[in-house]
Amino acid sequence: MLHTTARSVNTAPAGGYLQATQCQIGDLDRLLRTVTQAEDCPQAARILQGVPIYDGDTLRAAQASAVDPAAWRNRLMSEWASIWQSGPGVLVVQGLYPDEAVVDATTRAFQALIEESRRAGHSGDHFAKPGANDRVWNALEKLCLRAPDVFATYYGNALLATVCEAWLGPAYQITSQINCVNPGGQAQVAHRDYHLGFFNAAGAERFPAHVHQLSPFLTLQGAVAHVDMPLESGPTLYLPHSQKYLPGYLVAGLPAFQEYFDSHHVQLPLSKGDGIFFNPALMHAAGTNRSRHIRRMANLLQVSSAFGRCMETVDRVRMAQQLYPSLTKLQTAMDTADVAAAIAACAEGYAFPTNLDRDPPIGGLAPQSQQDLMRKALAQGIPATDFQTALQAHAQTRLS
Repeated sequence: MLHTTARSVNTAPAGGYLQATQCQIGDLDRLLRTVTQAEDCPQAARILQGVPIYDGDTLRAAQASAVDPAAWRNRLMSEWASIWQSGPGVLVVQGLYPDEAVVDATTRAFQALIEESRRAGHSGDHFAKPGANDRVWNALEKLCLRAPDVFATYYGNALLATVCEAWLGPAYQITSQINCVNPGGQAQVAHRDYHLGFFNAAGAERFPAHVHQLSPFLTLQGAVAHVDMPLESGPTLYLPHSQKYLPGYLVAGLPAFQEYFDSHHVQLPLSKGDGIFFNPALMHAAGTNRSRHIRRMANLLQVSSAFGRCMETVDRVRMAQQLYPSLTKLQTAMDTADVAAAIAACAEGYAFPTNLDRDPPIGGLAPQSQQDLMRKALAQGIPATDFQTALQAHAQTRLS
């Protein structure tokens, strides 16, 4: 059972697993009483609503004039990592892009991608009704292939690289999605992000508590403002310090926690070229766009650790095709749990990475996994030839 002290909400329960029924608002509230101190973020220009605000021009000048620029950069990265882990969990870099022409050129390319996406009928979104927002999946690759010169000047940003490396170290990988919330677009439900944030409470409960602690260290979330975002346009709402609430992956959608979020969140305006970056376990939600004319466009950045990968390349499609006839033959003689274990050793159990244009998260936050497909086929007694066809089609939908 979860304890009631602020210090212990980050401690795994005796049984090793968390349960949504044991989550208490009081535990979260005690964490949120923490005040962000200036001495904890000495390079910040100011603190606004508990969130450290950094000035990009000041940071670039400080590094350029430092006696040891590499050591100065390491101190800055350490400061940011501490903010994301044990501080408010979110920070802003104003003027991340000092040259608005770079942002504008990228925006024009993004707008062309949005029009293409509309014509193609792509409208899948995790948290909004189809068609309410303009979202382009895999904007990183699409921008690079469409406009490599624009890509070079946009992602050729040393300060952005410093942000990414501060949380994940070198060899990180960036992915990006364009999100344009149009006037009238409604606020999201408060939630956490990838990885565990893409499971419902029942799914997240299956992972031991230490995985709940690990998940936030695998990715960094960020957004670059491509237009000015005054409060009326609905910039993202954040709940500072909520990333420290261990069972927070279990409470998305719970009315009591949503009400608490609605009463205690902060919301920061952004200017074109600003960047905001946060721990993926921070409770957050896009706000309602109450403006009449602002199409609130952001480039959503999801930066992943180099370490979330297998050591060997494995062709799991070929393995599943070969194993399926054997499981069809043997499953009646095998225990159900043993069949599940064989599938787990063979097929891919995670829906990502995938091509979200062709493999959208319809009816949930994640599409069907290879294991889901295999279990369903076995349960329905689908012939091996039909399963192989379905498996190949599934694999094709995941290609970029």
